Amino acid sequence: MKNSSKMAYCISSAASSKKASDIKILNIKELSPIADYFVVCSGNSTTQVKAIADEIEDKMKDEGYSLLHKEGYSTGRWILIDFGTVVVHVFLNEDREFYEIERLWADAEIITI
Repeated sequence: MKNSSKMAYCISSAASSKKASDIKILNIKELSPIADYFVVCSGNSTTQVKAIADEIEDKMKDEGYSLLHKEGYSTGRWILIDFGTVVVHVFLNEDREFYEIERLWADAEIITI
């Protein structure tokens, strides 16, 4: 079994390599059974959001992690990528501001990358 914190940092690194902005890891282990971590990041265009998601998916596959579910790719505004213990949210900047996911999970420990 692979370590979920290692997964979160691997995802953050992949997002960073595609110039994702405002990358944060939210530790939700104690708050929800959904996952251990959320990784949240943003892109400036739907093309960049899709490129970030593609890079994350490719890097995680190379590292031996299995993708469980992905949604939102067709619009490229908010792509959710589920790796089980780590769930990734790749937002278009204005959608991230609108949904304020960090505010919704305000009790989570936030690690800014």
